[in-house]
Amino acid sequence: MSEVAATAPVKPARRRLLTARLVPYLLLQGLIVVATILGLRLLQPSDPDDYGVAAFSLREDGVTRPVTLPHFTSSRYSLADPPLYTGTFTFRSGDAASGWSVYLPRFSNAVEVAVNGVIVLDSRRDANANRPDRNTPQIALIPASLLRDGSNEIAVRLFVWGPLKGFLDTVYIGPDTALRPAYETRTLLFVTLQVVFSAWQSILAVILAIMWLMRRREPVYGVLAVAMVLGVIQAFMPPPVPPATVPRLAAVLLASAPIESALIVAFGVLFFGWRWPRYGALLFAPGLIVFVVGLLAGPPLPRILFLVLGVPTVGLSLFLMACVTAAAVVRRQDAASITIGCAVTIVLTCWVHDMLSVFELVTNERIFVSRLSYSAMLVAIGAGLTWRFARALNQVDSFAGQLVTRVREAEDRLKASFAREEARARTATLANERTRLMRDLHDGLGGQLISIVALSERGHGGATITDAARAALKDLRLVIDSMDDIGGDLMLALGSWRERATAQLRPHDIALDWRVATPQGLPLHPELRPWHVIQIVRILDEAVTNAIKHAHAGHITVTIETLDTGQGPYGVISVTDDGCGFALAGNDAAAGATQTARGLRNMRSRAARCGAVLDLSSEGSGTRVRLQLPQIFPDSDAATG
Repeated sequence: MSEVAATAPVKPARRRLLTARLVPYLLLQGLIVVATILGLRLLQPSDPDDYGVAAFSLREDGVTRPVTLPHFTSSRYSLADPPLYTGTFTFRSGDAASGWSVYLPRFSNAVEVAVNGVIVLDSRRDANANRPDRNTPQIALIPASLLRDGSNEIAVRLFVWGPLKGFLDTVYIGPDTALRPAYETRTLLFVTLQVVFSAWQSILAVILAIMWLMRRREPVYGVLAVAMVLGVIQAFMPPPVPPATVPRLAAVLLASAPIESALIVAFGVLFFGWRWPRYGALLFAPGLIVFVVGLLAGPPLPRILFLVLGVPTVGLSLFLMACVTAAAVVRRQDAASITIGCAVTIVLTCWVHDMLSVFELVTNERIFVSRLSYSAMLVAIGAGLTWRFARALNQVDSFAGQLVTRVREAEDRLKASFAREEARARTATLANERTRLMRDLHDGLGGQLISIVALSERGHGGATITDAARAALKDLRLVIDSMDDIGGDLMLALGSWRERATAQLRPHDIALDWRVATPQGLPLHPELRPWHVIQIVRILDEAVTNAIKHAHAGHITVTIETLDTGQGPYGVISVTDDGCGFALAGNDAAAGATQTARGLRNMRSRAARCGAVLDLSSEGSGTRVRLQLPQIFPDSDAATG
């Protein structure tokens, strides 16, 4: 009971809300109806009444009687024996200089005008002039030779091919300068303006078709595009002018307004976010009947069916569209629904006005304005839909701009993070280089200094201490020289080593033969690090030291070359002496007690750390140490990997 009591006040509140939104909208539509009616009255073009001829004698169906224009014929079809209107007008010879014309503002369906028995105007030659929906006026100059001073005769034959009765408005005869402005005004309002609207409609149809092709999930664009295409076809296709034969398809397309109006209702339902009901297909039935029967039977049946089925369908579609927009206004309260609702009200008012003319409830005029207002409504709807699409594109562009800004900010953060990581990596590399340098100093210079201290404490002679100090100085120079930037060219480091090796061999009367077998010497290695250089130079130092201390050589040859076995170039450094050689143990553990074995293990270890391959061969005629350099030096210690 408490829940029922709580929900009970909701319905009255909702009803009050709907009333508060619907009543102002209906009042607005009432004002639009009044404004449209006043506009139809006030915007009627004025004709030069001073030159109007309204009294005519009508011969129709074999009977002659006087009539006053405007006049409706009694027959809907009169091609074999058309009604003949005969009247007179007065011409003064003094007016001949300005030239006279005959001007017909409105008629249905076609006219033939003769002055003094000579035809001066036949509207059947202009297909667009025979369309009731355009209210096309006609004007023709009267040759001066046909005019007689005083009374002249004018005869108007009215051709009627239905489905409406024939209609002839007041005929105006007078100076062309007085009649031409009224003709041009009517042409602008009822012909040019409608062509302009139709041209805009065709452009919007193309734009909407492209929008639908780009956004298939939104059929509202395609539905409106098809409706606009049908309207453009009706506007620009020439109407059939009996008795000439015309294609049946042309006659059917000119009666396609029911299908077009049903498509507009479908557009309204989809545009406002509702689902198209299954029984909604019945709204297309009258238009399809007109289409099929017209293709099978041909004229004039499509025109008759259009009057019986098409016109009520158009009115029903306009009424349904008005209901759809009213419901959208109540639910959405946005500018688009209110604007479309106002446009539909204008068209519906114009349709009622035209129906009053069709049923001759308005006896003094026949002006059809539904087609003109309908085209204006389609243009307004298409423009609004295009504006909504452009606004959506602007929102997408704004979102894309925000996304680009965020991506740029993220990119800047990534760049800063990368810079920090790069700086951290650089710091780590420097720390590794510093560690290696300290280790080399500890292994080389540190050991030499410890030897000097030990010799000094044992009381050895100055010569022994001097040799140890020189060895320490040599090791320090080696470390310092290896820190120089050689740009990956190992030949520069080998040049410095050559000078030290020559000075080392000179006291022992050992000759150094330096051979570079290939023009480029050794390949460039951009990845070469100082610790690589130290390891290579220490290997060469160890080879020369072994030749001095153990081989008792008299000649040492250093060969430098670049080889290529098809997998890329690599450098080779060979140190060969002519000493007595020594016996190579099967394994280093068996020979580990000797100093030579320890030196060989150090040489192999240093080569492995650089990614190089050390090959040692010794015989009675001498010893050769061959160091094969890698194609790319490792960035980390290869021996620990």
